[in-house]
Amino acid sequence: MPLLSALLLLLSPPVFAEDTTGLRRLTQREDLFGYEAVGRLDFGQNGYCTGVLIATDLVLTAAHCLRGVAKAGHVQGLQFRAGLRDGRSVATRSAKVAIMHPGYDPDRRMTAMNIRNDVGLVQLDAPIPSSLAAPFVVDRLPPAKRRVSVVSYAQGRDAALSRQAVCTVLGRQSGLLAFNCDVTFGSSGAPVFDDSARRVRIVSLVSAGTRGPRDNISYGSELFLRVAEVKRALRAGEGVIGSSDFNSRRIGVGQPSDTGARFLRP
Repeated sequence: MPLLSALLLLLSPPVFAEDTTGLRRLTQREDLFGYEAVGRLDFGQNGYCTGVLIATDLVLTAAHCLRGVAKAGHVQGLQFRAGLRDGRSVATRSAKVAIMHPGYDPDRRMTAMNIRNDVGLVQLDAPIPSSLAAPFVVDRLPPAKRRVSVVSYAQGRDAALSRQAVCTVLGRQSGLLAFNCDVTFGSSGAPVFDDSARRVRIVSLVSAGTRGPRDNISYGSELFLRVAEVKRALRAGEGVIGSSDFNSRRIGVGQPSDTGARFLRP
């Protein structure tokens, strides 16, 4: 709690919206329309995170979700289930390789630097056609924008996606963002969207947060440059989990089940 409180103080003064909307479960197929590219990233018996397609074969998620596969040194059992709702998905693919941002340190707690670099990619073993799940574009959040939306899975609502149409940007500074979005364990890697363009664009990911009786605060990075950096590392083969030359011994992390969101209860 002291760490995350300090992070909020680091950010600019909070700007609160007049009101926020609640979560809406995307139960019917028509509810899911346009958000099929958001899915659940399953780690077998070791939990799940939220992920989102940014290419037909590339899933964006939080780097800390990949700590377990980094320790194991392989991606066996890691699956992406696009648009999963009540046991049915638009498409399911297994992971081919994965990578964490080069600046993310899995040995450290969620410092401001680690949240800033908490970006990971999973390359799928086969593309998911855009006709089934159209990938999203990653973009910058406009300077004056204060309202965003989030689509996520989470503890207690992991069978289907839930969408919060409006939540507020509480502060932004030095590549960090704070929101009052309603997210919790399992929401790690959930895309935060901006609706300024014709189709919503990803501007951040859920990385960490606190939950209290009155206020929820979540944190993420400004993604545009971070995603470009981790893509370059993937192309260069640097630190790719599941590749033949990956050396998992150089990464010391927790238990393989340590994939959940970094949420604290005040």
